[in-house]
Amino acid sequence: MRVSVIALLAASAFGLAACGSGSGDRAVSGAGIGALVGGAGSAITGGSVATGAAVGAGAGAVAGAVTDEDDVNLGKPLWR
Repeated sequence: MRVSVIALLAASAFGLAACGSGSGDRAVSGAGIGALVGGAGSAITGGSVATGAAVGAGAGAVAGAVTDEDDVNLGKPLWR
């Protein structure tokens, strides 16, 4: 059960990591979005919120860094 939840959260973070044009911007926004999704998913399923947020942040940061602006584009990051 836990492995499937973590896999689902990682996939969600990968799909949401997209703000910014540079790999650094995309990694930061991906980590933030991933942490939010991971923490929320863990809270809903009764798992550790901190662990879910950490896994989501890691997956989101990697997904944001390796994707290109042409792959997924959610617009200009809030800090720019």
